[in-house]
Amino acid sequence: MGLAVVLSLPFWVPTLQGQTTGQKIPATNTAKLAKLAVPWPEPEALRARRVEAERRPLFAGSEPLAFTLTADFKALNKDRTPNSTKRFDGVITLAGPGGATTTLAVKLGTRGHFRLMRRNCEFAPIRVEFAGNETEGTIFAGQRALKLGTHCQGYKSYEQYTLKEYLTYRIFNLFTPRSFRARLTTATYVDLATQKPIATKYAIFLEDDDDVARRLEGRIAELPRALFSDLDQETLTLMTLYEYMIGNTDYSIYALHNVRLVKTPDNRMYPVPYDFDISGLVHPPYANPDPRLHLASVTERLYRGPCRTAEQLEPFLAMFRSKKNDVLALYDELSDLDAGTRQEAKAYLEEFYSTISQPRDTKRRLVDACKAAPSM
Repeated sequence: MGLAVVLSLPFWVPTLQGQTTGQKIPATNTAKLAKLAVPWPEPEALRARRVEAERRPLFAGSEPLAFTLTADFKALNKDRTPNSTKRFDGVITLAGPGGATTTLAVKLGTRGHFRLMRRNCEFAPIRVEFAGNETEGTIFAGQRALKLGTHCQGYKSYEQYTLKEYLTYRIFNLFTPRSFRARLTTATYVDLATQKPIATKYAIFLEDDDDVARRLEGRIAELPRALFSDLDQETLTLMTLYEYMIGNTDYSIYALHNVRLVKTPDNRMYPVPYDFDISGLVHPPYANPDPRLHLASVTERLYRGPCRTAEQLEPFLAMFRSKKNDVLALYDELSDLDAGTRQEAKAYLEEFYSTISQPRDTKRRLVDACKAAPSM
């Protein structure tokens, strides 16, 4: 595995706080690395885990899931410490047939980095933790903890950004099962003390990391400083072309930023991306590109993957072209997208399809403009 420190990575490799090039792997990662030495289950057990993860009821449907979440949101939204261990009591209420309701006691915590900052989002992203076997027989069956992408700000326009971010996951699902599944919801947030609704907003449940790994018959590998050469090349190329398609540069394999690595028993490593809000396709008001990339806006595309020839890229681009109608149809099927948002998103995607339909443009933007690097 490529765990050796790379001393001359170019400027476009993001370095998060506490993660700079030239550092040794922190001692806190020792336990994570040790997990990779645990013997693999038998193939039959891996297949059973895959089937179980694939059948999670939360991701079996695509219609928005309505639920109520009751908690002390005033206290919750005060906790803006990254990786905070504070937990707050909450209750999820689901409507059932004949007016019956199901309630689930949960623990809530804030999560994230950029959207966790109060200056970016007044309503923090949430981690929802479920207790024991309470979820059996409900749509949350099999879930232990889930990320809930919230509306960020109370303005009505922010719901459009939530819908657009949800569709970024649906688009990538069209191209590969090596992708996170997402479930769109309408969440009604209720204040615990007054029992009064605060807001009803669109939100997104994101598939658990471990379930993604189980579907790939592997396990999460928390290995920072991964190189392009460490990864499954087909998956890597598809992923980086997809990030180019949606205009996303807010990810790093090297820093494990908005990318999970899944390792399988045959020692293949698959990169699986998530968190696409700071992309040209979603383009919320708080989205700005890293200054080191010298981009005027997140809507300006930049290919950051491994350098390939036009001939090597063509099978992947042919796949993108073959799925074009399916991609655009997702925007027509989501009725709550307003006309302007739908038109803007489809026009942005059409720019990508125009590029990959012209060999000269493909060569100029994806081949000639590629900056050779061992990672990113």
